[in-house]
Amino acid sequence: MQTLATALASDGGPGPWILLFPLLWAAAALGVVAVLRRTVWRGRGGPWRRGATGVDGASPITVLGHRFAAGEIDEDEYWRRLSVLTEVFGRAPAGGRS
Repeated sequence: MQTLATALASDGGPGPWILLFPLLWAAAALGVVAVLRRTVWRGRGGPWRRGATGVDGASPITVLGHRFAAGEIDEDEYWRRLSVLTEVFGRAPAGGRS
């Protein structure tokens, strides 16, 4: 009398190689995720890494710089607001006022 395992193996059944295909699919899926994390998702921080400063990750100091560059605020307003923001966020301004 044969057991089921020996009957399947001797009758041309799938045998132990059947476990190889799910492992190959899992490795392929992990490879795709790894490639996406190193390339596409890295540039914008990934879908799970949203900054505390907003959805787009722009800091208030960056927004202030953009407003100054666009001409929305003048130089005195820029330096006044920058001094307040550097006290709050603890960053030294890039460059200095002469």
